Amino acid sequence: MKSRHKNQRIGVFVDVQNMYYSAKNLHKAKANFRTILKDAVADRKIIRAIAYVIRADVKDEKTFYDALEEMGFEVKSKDLQVFFGGAKKGDWDVGIAMDVMRLAPKLDTVVLVSGDGDFSDLLEHAKSLGCRTEVLAFGKTTSHKLIEVADLFIDLDKNKEYLLKKKK
Repeated sequence: MKSRHKNQRIGVFVDVQNMYYSAKNLHKAKANFRTILKDAVADRKIIRAIAYVIRADVKDEKTFYDALEEMGFEVKSKDLQVFFGGAKKGDWDVGIAMDVMRLAPKLDTVVLVSGDGDFSDLLEHAKSLGCRTEVLAFGKTTSHKLIEVADLFIDLDKNKEYLLKKKK
């Protein structure tokens, strides 16, 4: 198994909603996307870092998206869908999968920042194309299948640096 090496070309794909709700529900805090990106890159050659967000017209949303861009993320957004009857849906699973597949030939390592088990097949496919796969996510909310498939799993629960401290 290839390990992390400074010449690796990497792509970082962040499921922002998954990380936001995991940090909020597990730790009553916000995910520190700056530290997550730094540790995902680990002094390797970053080809793309994409943060996938759902626009829900909430306070400070634009400020947050601008901050992600300032950190070095390309921000892709789509609107929250509201269905008849009030049900809401917003996810980027297919979009993330398509971007990983499009970029995989240019990457040595695919870094997924999500604990969503729906991505297990995607990582298996990326590996079949010759990519190393890494997952950074909060272990308590990460699919066991995703952890098994990844060449490297970094459990964000193990280090408080992955959380933003609440302002007093």
